[in-house]
Amino acid sequence: MHEYSIVASLIDRVQHEATVHGGSRVHRLHVKIGELSGVEVDLLKTAFDTFRERTICAGAELAIDTVSPAWACPSCDRSLAAGAILRCDDCGRPARMVQGDEIILERIEMEAPDV
Repeated sequence: MHEYSIVASLIDRVQHEATVHGGSRVHRLHVKIGELSGVEVDLLKTAFDTFRERTICAGAELAIDTVSPAWACPSCDRSLAAGAILRCDDCGRPARMVQGDEIILERIEMEAPDV
């Protein structure tokens, strides 16, 4: 269950950003999770609910956006249709994944002093 270690890293990062920006309370975290990242979203939510207590994220909501996988040719940048063979029809090169395996802390909504 690497979801627990992901949550631990997420909370550490949020704590760091809150310290840097003088944040006192986190309201919401926005995270993007690729469908092929290997992360089970329900387990991530459970882990977050379990480990956020007594942290700066204690009252925070976790908003998760899932990202569908997409592939493109690395030579001609042609996008491949979902379900297509992962090889470019134009030049024959193997496709590369351009999205769908990411885990990104996109935004932190927190109380911070006016700057």
